[in-house]
Amino acid sequence: MRGLLVLATVFVAVFGKETFEGHQVLRITATNELQINLLKELSELEHLRLDFWREPIRESLPVDVRVPFHSLQPVRSFLAYNEIHYDVMIEDLQDLLDAEQREMMRARAFQPRSTDDYDYTNYHTLDEINSFIDMLVKENPKLIRKIEIGHSYEKRLLNVLHFSTGPNRPGIWIDTGIHSREWITQASGTWFAKKIATDYGRDDALTAILDKYDIFLEIVTNPDGYDYTHTTNRMWRKTRKPNSDSDCVGVDPNRNWGTGFGGDGSSSDPCSETYRGPYVNSESEVKAIVDFVKSHGNLKAFISIHSYSQMLLFPYGDTSIPCPDYEELNELARKAITDLENLYGTSYTYGSTYETIYQASGITIDWTYDQGIKYSYTFELRDTGYYGFILPADQIVPTAEETWLALMTIMEHTKNNPY
Repeated sequence: MRGLLVLATVFVAVFGKETFEGHQVLRITATNELQINLLKELSELEHLRLDFWREPIRESLPVDVRVPFHSLQPVRSFLAYNEIHYDVMIEDLQDLLDAEQREMMRARAFQPRSTDDYDYTNYHTLDEINSFIDMLVKENPKLIRKIEIGHSYEKRLLNVLHFSTGPNRPGIWIDTGIHSREWITQASGTWFAKKIATDYGRDDALTAILDKYDIFLEIVTNPDGYDYTHTTNRMWRKTRKPNSDSDCVGVDPNRNWGTGFGGDGSSSDPCSETYRGPYVNSESEVKAIVDFVKSHGNLKAFISIHSYSQMLLFPYGDTSIPCPDYEELNELARKAITDLENLYGTSYTYGSTYETIYQASGITIDWTYDQGIKYSYTFELRDTGYYGFILPADQIVPTAEETWLALMTIMEHTKNNPY
């Protein structure tokens, strides 16, 4: 695999973006533990270069995997031989990516002069999002300021929007885009920022929240990875920091946190999409948030937004032992997804990360919860797999709108239940 990765790097350097012609995304349905173990063995065959969008964990959950064209025949034969059922979820990944790029080029023909002109119905580059952030701050100087909590590995600023109506307030944190290929999250984060700026003083519920709490919103939590998804590889997930003694680059920034670091549900292989990194907080993007949380000292809710699967999760991910506040967090999650579903009928599941999706160690919200931030949640936004990470742009605003209702439920509960 190391040689293949070097060749791929050379190809991209010469020809530009990595392409995915003929790549298919298969949805595999395992019916027993034996089949799960066989899929785990399949995932370890490095020459196939499989990209598991949903890992083989338990038979109750589907397994989604991107299969390069050259690997389709051996993978299909493997599944057929072992009588493991699969469906083709995405027939040709490049077709979806081409459509996505056409929409972005159409939007780029018009340059916004204000955040009112910004195209919330389309995906945007890192530079475009940063320009949006600067415009929003300039338009709302009494409500918003931009704070810089650190730098990425490639020296990009880690920008956070700070919404505040007074000094020394407790805080609510929201981040989007920690996994760079999950574009619906950064797009939703931009919509959230405009929503907060627009609704303060007009919407009673949001105004009541901001009159007592600050909101911190980091729209592009992994800027190096996000930029890379636009310039080189749309399917990139991790950070962009090189790994010593490996040709494989990057760490999964949602396996790099202190609680449960190094446990099951993360990988020690630098080539894995869930590589945890060489040590806790090795990634500057993670360390910047850790330092901010500790220096602030009074965050009451921490919400990290991912895609896809339509889930609302809370601690823990590294253990099946319920967290001390399980009952309250579970009931609040139930209420939040009920409010979300009422808008467009989008159905979510909810529960602890471990019981709802899979075991995952070293994840964000386990660490924040252990820091005393009771209302720590992870969203997995649309969809449930028909498009996966390539959610069409016409779903951005509906996704953001329904998610906002759930966010408001969590933020209102936080305001009404101080601890």
